[in-house]
Amino acid sequence: MKLAIDAMGGDNAPQAVVEGVMKAITAFPDLEVTLIGQEDKIKTYLTDSTRISILHTDEVIEATDEPVRAVRRKKNASMVLMANEVKEGRADGCISAGNTGALMTAGLFVVGRIEGIERPALSPTLPTLNGKGFLFLDVGANVDAKPEHLLQYAIMGSIYVEKVRGVKNPRVGLLNVGTEDKKGNELTKQTYELLKQTDLNFVGNVESRDLMESVADVVVTDGFTGNIALKTIEGTALSVFSMLKSALTSNLKSKIAAGILKPQLKSIKQQMDYSEYGGAALFGLKAPVIKAHGSSDANAIYNAIRQTKDMVSYDVAETIHASLKSMNKED
Repeated sequence: MKLAIDAMGGDNAPQAVVEGVMKAITAFPDLEVTLIGQEDKIKTYLTDSTRISILHTDEVIEATDEPVRAVRRKKNASMVLMANEVKEGRADGCISAGNTGALMTAGLFVVGRIEGIERPALSPTLPTLNGKGFLFLDVGANVDAKPEHLLQYAIMGSIYVEKVRGVKNPRVGLLNVGTEDKKGNELTKQTYELLKQTDLNFVGNVESRDLMESVADVVVTDGFTGNIALKTIEGTALSVFSMLKSALTSNLKSKIAAGILKPQLKSIKQQMDYSEYGGAALFGLKAPVIKAHGSSDANAIYNAIRQTKDMVSYDVAETIHASLKSMNKED
């Protein structure tokens, strides 16, 4: 199995990317990786090149670049060349921690959509209190959505969670302002009726306050709502940990208490770290395209590689394609 990885994407690139790749190569004997980016900078951190090749380019898509224009004009950018490796069949999947909009554009225009998918969805797995996590889609690939798009998100998410995360008959929930059947706007009301008619394990509407309580294994919504919910969860978690740190370092007694509680606090922080589940997958494309968090460290890159490898192994893209074809025939 071969993966293409944008070595220049992310706040900690290329060091975190290269270190994460070397860790993955050690863990997965069947894995080969092509790192795309500035060769001299990559080699600074590459202490073991076993099954790792470098595709050199000096061009990089910056975080401040306008996504569509950057992909069209910067043909030799590390992210574009990465996507092209997948398109040309030299890689089975790709990963970048760079510009999210540019990655979505490269995924759409270079890798391409699965036949029958109208809109891809950006989909991270977020932590829950019981440690199982839930897949959340869409969180920003498409600001506007139709009920049919959310139905496709539910199908794609259910397939991924069952095949890759090993959850049998995953529960699918629809993010809404209340759990009652008739709640919500026209989008959620129509989507609710569509989901009820499928063979999915649809558990109905779920509220944002219950997301961390593992009320569903897959939660679907439009990209506008999903992005706001995701950033609210992220911001709340960061604020809580910041307040805890401030309270536990305010005086000598609290510092002693912090020392005693350090293992438990570290465990909680790790449990709430969604990078442990990998990156955010762009579901609906012909091959796995994974968006790692911009602040990814080596461990987060490693987990994104593991996730991508699993998606390739379980042939998630083809399974989605086959499921949609089967549904269309039934219609």
